[in-house]
Amino acid sequence: MLNIKSSAIVDDFNILLCLPPSRGSHFPRNSMFSRIKEEIAVVFERDPAARNTWEVITCYPGFHALLMHRVAHCFWGGGFKWLGRFVSHCARWMTGIEIHPGATIGRRFFIDHGMGVVIGETAEIGDDCTLYHGVTLGGTSWNKGKRHPTLGEGVVIGAGAKVLGPITVGAHAKIGSNAVVVKDVPPNATAIGIPARVVEAQDSNGRFAAYAVGRDENDPLARTMNEIISHSNDTDKRLDQLLTELAQLRAALNERNSKSS
Repeated sequence: MLNIKSSAIVDDFNILLCLPPSRGSHFPRNSMFSRIKEEIAVVFERDPAARNTWEVITCYPGFHALLMHRVAHCFWGGGFKWLGRFVSHCARWMTGIEIHPGATIGRRFFIDHGMGVVIGETAEIGDDCTLYHGVTLGGTSWNKGKRHPTLGEGVVIGAGAKVLGPITVGAHAKIGSNAVVVKDVPPNATAIGIPARVVEAQDSNGRFAAYAVGRDENDPLARTMNEIISHSNDTDKRLDQLLTELAQLRAALNERNSKSS
């Protein structure tokens, strides 16, 4: 689980107002503009289509949604629940990205394309995470309390993937496009399929993986079935060879018997 401190909400207000963070804060002492510059720099790091800062500020819905979420989260944490929901609703109408104001999002978070992204109330997202369009961080229970996923640092979730329930996706893990994840994913692993299965777990090389594409995208179940089919074909070939040799042996015995008689 992410270590979310109570001073984070106060820090969000301070960042928006260019004030120093609260005492004991885990955020560095930087201004609103330095934080915005950090969010803009992330776009250039993870989207080669970004050409200049003006284009990012005016044409990137993920950037707009994140800024509006920071405001909505401040209102939500400050007790202004309706106002937080209203800001979140406006952001959804403007960007097509729905982020509940109660969701906790770390730094350098990037939503590419963005349309159809849904992030639930109790979702927790670590630093340096990336989501593509159509991703859902949803709940599987109507009960209050923790019911949405927790993402560790550096997680990448491909387009259309659904991560459901109060599960944990470990640091630097990757979720393939259109996967449905309902169980914990270990750190540095790649999960694909419906339901999602882990196809590789290895040390992170520190490189960003666009659309969560890894070295090995073969579904483990499909790979097992292919191995079974291949083994079956090999067995059939051996049986055919054995039958051919038996036929030759029978012919040789018949010829020997005919000569002896």
